[in-house]
Amino acid sequence: MHDDPRFVTLRRRLRAFVFPVSIAFFSWYLLYVLMSAFARDVMSTVVFGNVNVALVFGLLQFVTTFGVAILYSRYANRRLDPLANELRAELVNETGTASPPQEETPPSAEGPDDTTRAGKEGPGQ
Repeated sequence: MHDDPRFVTLRRRLRAFVFPVSIAFFSWYLLYVLMSAFARDVMSTVVFGNVNVALVFGLLQFVTTFGVAILYSRYANRRLDPLANELRAELVNETGTASPPQEETPPSAEGPDDTTRAGKEGPGQ
């Protein structure tokens, strides 16, 4: 499956979103940290009332985080999920199962666990 052109396309599409957005978000965060450390006069500029530029930048970090999550969700729904679902369906059809087979544990020769029966006390009691 790793050599399938559709899988290669899927990985390329994922990286095409994740790397640029990660670099942009990290740069934005680094700008906030560096300005807080070295541009205190700019960051202490009052915007209105008791709200300064540093507080606005800090709140925008949260807005940016949620924005990236929403953008990724939309991107994945449109560009990644259809192809991933197609590949998953093909894998399921080839193997006949969606997950690796589970080994069955043989039934216990001792019978059910006595500690789970109503009215019985646990071991040693």
